[in-house]
Amino acid sequence: MSALSANTQAILLLTAPLLVDRHSDRAASAEPPLTVKEYNRLAAELRNLQRQPADLLGQGAEEALRACRAIVDEARARRLLERGLRLSRAIERWSNRAIWVLSRADAAYPRRLKSRLKDLAPPVLYGCGDLELLGAGGLAVVGSRDVPDALVVYAEDIGRRVAEARHAVVSGGARGIDQAAMRGALGSGGAAVGVLADSLEKATMSRDNRNMLLDRRLTLVSPYDPLAGFNVGNAMQRNKLIYALADAALVVSSDVDKGGTWAGATEQLEKLRCVRVYVRSTGDIGEGLQALERAGAVPWPNPHSADELSALLALPFEAADAARQNELPLAAGTASAASAASAASAASAASAASAAPATTMIAIERPAALSGAAEQAASVVATSPEPSLQSEIAQVVDRLARLLRRLPDDSFNGFLDEKLIAPLLRALQDPRESATHVGLAELLPEGKHRLAFVERLRRAMAGKL
Repeated sequence: MSALSANTQAILLLTAPLLVDRHSDRAASAEPPLTVKEYNRLAAELRNLQRQPADLLGQGAEEALRACRAIVDEARARRLLERGLRLSRAIERWSNRAIWVLSRADAAYPRRLKSRLKDLAPPVLYGCGDLELLGAGGLAVVGSRDVPDALVVYAEDIGRRVAEARHAVVSGGARGIDQAAMRGALGSGGAAVGVLADSLEKATMSRDNRNMLLDRRLTLVSPYDPLAGFNVGNAMQRNKLIYALADAALVVSSDVDKGGTWAGATEQLEKLRCVRVYVRSTGDIGEGLQALERAGAVPWPNPHSADELSALLALPFEAADAARQNELPLAAGTASAASAASAASAASAASAASAAPATTMIAIERPAALSGAAEQAASVVATSPEPSLQSEIAQVVDRLARLLRRLPDDSFNGFLDEKLIAPLLRALQDPRESATHVGLAELLPEGKHRLAFVERLRRAMAGKL
């Protein structure tokens, strides 16, 4: 580990517990370090005074402390800053285990965390492995700890696909989905970033991890002391780092209204909005993913190739996009372009439907050349000689159209599941046609999956999605 800057030393003294062995927790916490909120207030005051954390050490430190006493108790700050011997012992331990330390004052601190999280970025970051991976982005894959074997296999496959596309998996390193996704990526020669909530030192010393760390394909990082044990609050707080270090996120499984996966995903959808949040869209998605979809998450489009996955991760995402995403209709009974257009064109569509075979017919109208995706929309009309299916088909077409209109033109071809929406893509891509009619059979999966798909549509219309 390279020598720590004076600023980083001061920040560590103020904010870190400085655990030096597995039994030092109680002794180190005699004077509680500053919380992130407390440190942010102190850092802001130092900036106002045109000073920096290093000014709290050495010559002139007393004057700097007095200048900040309205923000932080002077005696408390002094006691924290006097832990120089403990800091030296901690640095020696970290160095012996190849653990590096960065503070927000360091140029090497990940820009994604600073720019996306602002003051929520942790003052100190501990890690082991290649620092460059923290700026490489990739796909965040998150999910529950206790999941069926089928979802473990699914997460491993996602990790392999990300590796084949030469991107990194970003995850939390926890049992279950996190470790499965990272294992899939690393086992396929790819890279992974693990954002740990506890036990960083133990993870870096693991034989399995050590080889990957030396190969520079694995980076482990944590905002908590390398010797810190598990804490539910810490696990919740570190979730935002997983999303902030990625280009997009996929939630494989989640409970409803509880658990770290739920907390992290809803924080992204409702508050932070760092990246686009996807949810698994195959198999039994469960109530948790359904609830996240209602909150604004996007069904995972299941890219078929490395190029398609790369195109997905390259899609631009701004907080404004997330705001618009959350305003889009997601449940039955919500007014939508599909239902409105259906009512407006019922008369003209009825004649076309009556002349056609007895299947549900869908008309897709292309309004103009698709150039902005976020500003353009395909007007979708759903008509059916089978009234019991009409609203269900209108719902799925509306959801597909909402996904399509957020994609740039060059991402349409082959981007989404061909079995599901190839006819929609053809209609949207052909500027010579104002409307194209396709049968319901072309839009549904084949074989045993068809009944499950239709049943999911029925549940959607019943307000369960």
